[in-house]
Amino acid sequence: MTETDLELGDGRRLHVYDTGGHLSDDRLVVFWHHGTPNIGAPPEPLFPAADRLGIRWVSYDRPGYAGSTPNRGRDVGSAATDVSSIADALGIKEFAVMGHSGGSPHALACAALLPARVVGVVCVSGTAPFGAEGLDWFAGMAAAGEAELHAAVAGRSALESYFGSTEFDMEIFTPSDHAALAGEWSWLGGVAGQATKNGTPSGMVDDNLAYVGQWGFAPEQVSRPVLVVHGGQDRVVPSSHGKWLARHIPSAELWLRPDDGHISILSSGAAALGWLRERV
Repeated sequence: MTETDLELGDGRRLHVYDTGGHLSDDRLVVFWHHGTPNIGAPPEPLFPAADRLGIRWVSYDRPGYAGSTPNRGRDVGSAATDVSSIADALGIKEFAVMGHSGGSPHALACAALLPARVVGVVCVSGTAPFGAEGLDWFAGMAAAGEAELHAAVAGRSALESYFGSTEFDMEIFTPSDHAALAGEWSWLGGVAGQATKNGTPSGMVDDNLAYVGQWGFAPEQVSRPVLVVHGGQDRVVPSSHGKWLARHIPSAELWLRPDDGHISILSSGAAALGWLRERV
């Protein structure tokens, strides 16, 4: 995997990861969109499946994380502009997108706003838009996660104060999540640790504000094949969000895994990549 810094025309910098730009072949490029808080490194536990299926990962630290310059006030839709710039720089015309947790809305943004370039979407444990019609947005969330997002609704100062006075509560995860974090998906704890090693990254603040703000697009705009994958026991983003997305994205298919949580659902990642490869 290579890591490079891309300088943008507005003076910002994006730190980019690429698992195979030096090869010339017909592999499917999949842009990975990381969760909150993580760095943008693509998901190592899925590398064997990606190699088998002929998939090349490209990803980046979202603005305000690790090597990428903050972009204060960004909305979810701004990810499409950043991804388009990376794809242009790497000479990539078409690609698929995959996101986990907070990365899923950003993946959907690319599909909605770059319809000529995005060929398919995998959305794992993703939120619905804040205030989505017919959805009790906070229902089923663990208390700590709900408090964080209520602080985001109150604004930047309230959210920064919340992060400054509160420690992360691991009890938002289910027993199956803890098992996944102790096993195959221990990698995820590592990238989250890298993101927060110097305290709360500005990207985490901007992410949360973006989730509860206007996204800059509607999920109904997505026309490419979409797979929504969600755990029935998820206490971070309840499965009602995944069900809402599947109902409102015309091209969506829903995989609801009743026994999985927010992290353990990633055990379906290899199968989801297979679904994506079959449809592209």
